[in-house]
Amino acid sequence: MNKSVITYSLIFLIVIPLFGFNFLVSLLGNLLLLVLLIPLLIFLIALISFNSLKSKLNTCNQCGTISFGVNNTCMNCGADLDDINLKNFENLRKPSETTIEVKAEEIK
Repeated sequence: MNKSVITYSLIFLIVIPLFGFNFLVSLLGNLLLLVLLIPLLIFLIALISFNSLKSKLNTCNQCGTISFGVNNTCMNCGADLDDINLKNFENLRKPSETTIEVKAEEIK
């Protein structure tokens, strides 16, 4: 009977701390992953939403007003945004044929 108590006490003293240590290490590792990965996940979600929002913005070339993609006309000057965006797309396809005119004015 004395041998079985010693055997069970040795098993208890050796096996339980190993499982407890393994549990503690895995718990700390998972907490560390959460601390590192949650900010990265939040950053990626913010980046994706920013790019999605940016793709829906329309800029009027006549007055410079920025509006969301739900409007077909500019809220400030009334210009047709679909035509302006199509012209911009055509100009982007042929950048060598576009010119920028700059007028110089004398300041008094």
